Amino acid sequence: MSDSSSTSIALPWLEPHQPFPPVEQALDADSPWHGLLAAGGVLDAVTLRMAYAQGIFPWYSQEQPILWWSTDPRMVLRPRNFRFHKSLRKRMAHFQADPACEIRVNHAFEQVMHACAEPREGQDGTWITPDILSAYVDLHHQGLAYSVETWVHHQLVGGLYGVALGHAVFGESMFTRIPDASKIALAALIGICSAQGVEMIDCQQETAHLAHMGASPIPRAEFLQSITRTQHQPPLNWTCQADCWRLLGGNPPANSVRCGLLPISKTPC
Repeated sequence: MSDSSSTSIALPWLEPHQPFPPVEQALDADSPWHGLLAAGGVLDAVTLRMAYAQGIFPWYSQEQPILWWSTDPRMVLRPRNFRFHKSLRKRMAHFQADPACEIRVNHAFEQVMHACAEPREGQDGTWITPDILSAYVDLHHQGLAYSVETWVHHQLVGGLYGVALGHAVFGESMFTRIPDASKIALAALIGICSAQGVEMIDCQQETAHLAHMGASPIPRAEFLQSITRTQHQPPLNWTCQADCWRLLGGNPPANSVRCGLLPISKTPC
């Protein structure tokens, strides 16, 4: 692998379903590819589950081989640290009072992924390749990947998706088509996680936007201790009840949250 300056690095090359190397072998913060652990292998639901269980995630562009990462430090958002800014609180008050507005959970997972893959201003392409989409949809069908969605007048206007192994919750990507739609979905996810005692939501890498919402970096070792423990807890119940919203200081939306039919969420809202 090389960058524009032709600096090359040596990486372990994985065969399909070969075990990952120890995450401590990932490139450190002095490298321009901080957190890069390995390349190759295969991208399917089995490998994704194995990767997330070890704090590893895929991230690569269409023209690259599959690249696997484990950053140190790790950016995480603890539900108790979520910054419910005044502007978002005001937006949510209007949202909650409008019967045309809904939060749905696991209702349109593939549609959310397609929306997250759409070109964005200042970006040439997307890392959500067809192979990525296919693998995460398979993981969703196994009840291990989730979506939280913002709907207005029965139109999907924002949302996010991620992976959940037990109480270990990993965020992947979000999108918005109207102001704050993705933040409202994030607030709903925070409410779901808060109500069930989730310790943290993995955000993978540091960004100013995530920091603004309350996320902060922690040592990878601390992050791994948490997910090693929590992934063996019972699966999350994705039915977002009234308590989820009250934990955020608000009332439930005029329309109850709707949940898709997944093994992890059989109880209808």
